[in-house]
Amino acid sequence: MTESTRGTAEPAPAGRKAPVPSPAAPAAPAFPGSPDAAPADVTPPDSLVIRTGAFSWLFPRRGSLVAVALGALILVLVALGTFASSTGMSLSETLSGLFGTGDPATVMLVQDFRLPRIAVGVLVGAALGIAGCLTQTLAGNRLATPDIIGVNEGATAAVVASVVGSSTGMIGEWWLGPVGAVLAAALVVLCAGGAGHRGHRVLVVGIGVSTVVGAVTDLVMSRQNDNTAGGVFLWTVGSLSGRDWSVGTPLLLILLVLLPFALAAGNRLQLLRFDDDTAAGLGVPVRRVRALALALAVVLSGVAAGIGGPIAFVALAAPVLADRLGGRARVPVLASGLVGGALIAGADALGRVIAPVEIPVGVVTSVLGGPFLLWVLFRSDRGTGRP
Repeated sequence: MTESTRGTAEPAPAGRKAPVPSPAAPAAPAFPGSPDAAPADVTPPDSLVIRTGAFSWLFPRRGSLVAVALGALILVLVALGTFASSTGMSLSETLSGLFGTGDPATVMLVQDFRLPRIAVGVLVGAALGIAGCLTQTLAGNRLATPDIIGVNEGATAAVVASVVGSSTGMIGEWWLGPVGAVLAAALVVLCAGGAGHRGHRVLVVGIGVSTVVGAVTDLVMSRQNDNTAGGVFLWTVGSLSGRDWSVGTPLLLILLVLLPFALAAGNRLQLLRFDDDTAAGLGVPVRRVRALALALAVVLSGVAAGIGGPIAFVALAAPVLADRLGGRARVPVLASGLVGGALIAGADALGRVIAPVEIPVGVVTSVLGGPFLLWVLFRSDRGTGRP
């Protein structure tokens, strides 16, 4: 072999074709679950995984930003509500009363009446928002609020019944609200034969029970004297007048105790968006989760109704708005509570400045809630995971 042919391939023997080198074959894809398979990223797009040793936690970035923004909004509305007055009190007088430098009457009006009332309104709105979120998710229907299942009517009937024969016109104790709500909800579930599939049967029966209980309440009020009927009527439309720390403190404690259970129930209810068999296959105790969610909603809305009266549309609007703000990846329990608190704070402040005479917060929410209800009924994004 000469120098010019060194390093070249030797010619193939006569009668045989030289082998053609084939390109490298692509590696076979690894099957899922095999050691060579790349780990799949199942993290929701709006979450951040935080790991500490053997534990991990999904941090909802969008939900956290929404919660912070809603908290700031509530603070702004509380400040506006503090200065909103139907008595003609000026800004300087309100500031002097707020810091305790004004005359005793102004200080008492701002610190002992106005601030506690605003705080109670925020807590009432939070309870209504959380209750509405649980019932809407439980039933899979935007119109499924505690009003529909007779909870608010039961709470109203219990409080109204406590003032039968009274001549003072004062409403009864706030704890009668949750008692009446629990009795009404128990009657609904009993008549419905259980919670039913996704709560639809409970909602249908609840409409009938709510109508009957409401008619009985109206009949009882019509038989009272003018003084009693006039005092109770203001509360039956939803009013925070006269509410202070004596009812705000128990409500705050109830919210602190029930909020963790509501968050846990919301996490489980998220899986109930599938059918029952799928949810049970994922380890969800379907009946217990539904019972827990319904019980929490009944207690929260009953307490809220016992303190502030049957304030309309907050339990409907708060979850819908929270779902729009926080996205549909989760059940927005916390955001619904914050939106509910903001709605009550804003409606209460608005009712004290739009007319010479104070308008009850329930009237304001009803006026604003009518167009919102039409928007919920006729909005175009049907079939997007949640009704």
